[in-house]
Parts: sequence; structure tokens; C-alpha cells
Amino acid sequence: MGVKRWTATKDTTITNAFKANLTDRGTLGNMGASDILEAFVIAAQASSASLESSRILVDFPVTQIATDRTAGLIPASGSVSFFLKLSNAFHGETTPKDFDLVVEPLSRSWTEGYGLDMEQYLDLGSANWLSASSGVSWTTGGGDFLSSPVSTASFDNGVEGLEVDITVLVESWLSGTIPSNGIGVRFPDASESGSTSFFTKRFFGRRSEHFYKRPWIEARYNSSIKDNRNNFYISSSLVPAEDNLRTLFLYNRTPKGLRNIPAVGTGPIYMSLFSGVTYPFGPELLLHNSLLSVTGGAVDTGIYTASVALNTTATTVFDVWHNNLTGSSRIEYFTGSAIQVLSYSVVDQFEVGNHVVNITNMKPRYSTTERARFRTFTRPKDWSPTVYTMAVADIENTTIEDAYYRVFRVIDGLEVIPYGTGSDQHTLLSYDKDGNYFDLDMSIFEPDYQYGIGLAFKLEDKIYEQNEVFKFRVE
Repeated sequence: MGVKRWTATKDTTITNAFKANLTDRGTLGNMGASDILEAFVIAAQASSASLESSRILVDFPVTQIATDRTAGLIPASGSVSFFLKLSNAFHGETTPKDFDLVVEPLSRSWTEGYGLDMEQYLDLGSANWLSASSGVSWTTGGGDFLSSPVSTASFDNGVEGLEVDITVLVESWLSGTIPSNGIGVRFPDASESGSTSFFTKRFFGRRSEHFYKRPWIEARYNSSIKDNRNNFYISSSLVPAEDNLRTLFLYNRTPKGLRNIPAVGTGPIYMSLFSGVTYPFGPELLLHNSLLSVTGGAVDTGIYTASVALNTTATTVFDVWHNNLTGSSRIEYFTGSAIQVLSYSVVDQFEVGNHVVNITNMKPRYSTTERARFRTFTRPKDWSPTVYTMAVADIENTTIEDAYYRVFRVIDGLEVIPYGTGSDQHTLLSYDKDGNYFDLDMSIFEPDYQYGIGLAFKLEDKIYEQNEVFKFRVE
């Protein structure tokens, strides 16, 4: 899928700010039921030496994140990045500029509470500036924080949302290295103890009516599978060495889904390439010469892969997968269909071809409980078949090696999943013998809205967004 999100399970604002009388502080005020979260620093309001601060506490379903990892919905540590996202809430007060906020883990559990008053701090309860929960005080007023790992988010204009990489923190929660008590978002010590006011930065809380502005943790990872069965090139000096490496996949599908081959497990598996032919009027296959054998391995449950760089004059090859290279105990698990061997070529002009693309299996409606796979069909825009071609041949599906998707809400154009073309490559499309495809977790989307899918192709190191938009509704 490449993208997975978990919304906050509790959040609140705590403060030691003065009430309107500039004498009493709101240290006992609770704001756990508010749909707004607020961080600020006020210097010299009650006196020349007075300081006031407001901090944000947010907690997330770490147990669910762990469950999703166990279920294979997100990759293992080292293959996924986690980002904290808080959405800016515009307001009529002064908004500070050019400041930082720190994100740090809490060492103590806390109670969200039911307070709403964010002005007079008249709704008393926990959590507040002094107490984490009823009868349990913070060791230090304003929350108990761990010194590591800490992330910093910078704000130039002040109206930006907060988006910061917290991968180290989430992995520490999942491994049990630190307790999963949520995070605090606040101004750095130097700002909270300085002489400059930063009033006031606000974000939407988990109770916001705006579905996509609630706090969340987002997992981003490259889930693409690049199976070169449909674009298998022989080695050539015309391309870099890494482009000569072609990868094939074996999928062990059972009635219960993908399963590891018992005798292989996650250990090594072997693939041999043969030249050969298939008879035109039957399923018989005649294998000729063994071209090479390589060692492969498992990349996920029931999915095995092996990569080769092949130099051959054969125009068709077949992949044979087995448990070992030689011996009487050798077991052949699978023989693939014919793979057409392609060759790189040099042309006398530079041209990036335009394409026509379609999602061939899109439904008009999806449930929020679905994990949907979308398959694309792509062909060159200037394709001009002959009458014979149209009569006897299927239109060839062009595989795009680097294709990306985005998803937006149709009614207002809000980007729900932007193109993930950066280091995480989290919206990169997969491909196999049937062309490009990608998966979507429909639980990400707010129901009862229509969404559009856009596609972009990376060709000659440039991104070309396609004109077509494909629409579906989530219910």
C-alpha cells in the first residue's frame, strides 16, 4: 500500500497561563474535549519577569501499529518511515513567525479529560499543568518528558502544519525501549524561558469535524514490486550496470492467501533460466539449454524473488524455481510462461512519448474496510495499429518502470495522498506481467465523498503528470 495512518486516541492542551485577572494561573484547567490544540509562550504580561506557556499532549494507538506490523500491513523496522502530522488551525489572534516546536516522548501516562474552556481555564480536571491524571502529579510541572528521541519542526510563516519524521520514536515504542505514553509538542526551553512572546500557534485536535486535519501518524514505505517478466532486457553496455539487473518473482498463492513454501520458508530459493519453446497447439513446453542459475530469497510472506543479468541470443526464456541446484532431492516448484527477451537500442532523436492510461478494474464505490488493488493499462498515445494488428492481436500494455499515484477529494481538490516521489517512494506503482498496479487502504478516506486518482510517470528523469483522472466513492 505504501501509506498507512493512525489517528490520535487522545489529546489535550495544558498551560500555566494567567487568567484574566493576571493573578491566578490556569494550571488546573483541563481542555481535553476541545477540538483545538494550542502552544504558546507569553513573556512579561503580568510583570516584567512573568512567563507563561502552553503545551500540547497527544497519544496514538501504538498497540494497533504493532498489530498492523505483525499482520504484515507495514514493513519491518528499517523499511518504513513514520511521520507526525498536525494541521494548522487559522484563527483571529496574532500568529508568531520564525519559531521552532519540539516533539518529545512523555515518560508518564496521562488522562485526556473533558474540559473545553481554553480562555478562562474554568474547566478543572486532569490532565493539566500540574497533574497527569487524578491524584497523580507530574514530577515537573508542564509534563514529564524523556530526553530522547526528540524531533524539531520549524515554522517560517507560522501558519504551516507540523510534519516531522518520528521514525526513531515510533520504533522505540514498538520495541519497548521507551514507554508509549504519547508525545508533547512545545516551544524549546530557550523560547519558554526567554523574553520573546510567541502567541499563539494552534492545531486541530482529534475531535475536529475536519476529518483530514486531525492529528495522525503516517507510515510511508516503498511497497512496490517490480517484476520484470514483461520487460526483460538482456545485458547491454548501453545502460548502467544496475539497469542490466532484471528481477523475477514467484508468488505462492493458496486458497488461504500467500503462504511460504514449507521446505523453503524464508530461506534461499533457486531460479534457473532456460531457453525453450512452447508448442502452438498445446500446453507442452520444451526446455533447451540451461542459461544460468541464481539464488533468490523471500521478500514477504509467500513472495520470492531472484535477480539476474543475462547475456544471451535466445529470444524466449523460461524461469524454473526449485529448492536446490543439484541432487536427487531437487524439487521444481514452478515453471513460468514464456518471457520475451528484449534489447536496448540507440535512436537518432530524443523524444519522450505521450501515453494514454486507464484503470481497468476500478469500481464506482468502495467500503472503508476494503484494501483495493487498481490495475492500469498504458499505451503510447501515437500508437497506430494496422488493420491486421487490430484483427489478430491484443493491444500491448506498456509497463512504466517509475509511475506514481496521488489521491484527492473531488469536491475541493484536497490532496489526501500527494505524490510520494521522495526518498520513501511511498506511492510508487508496482508492475508484473500484466502491467502496473497499486493498492489502497480505504480506511484512510473519509466516507461519503468522491475521490480522484491522478497518475504521473517519471521518464528521462522528469515527472510527467498524465491528463486522465479516475474517480471513485468511499462509503
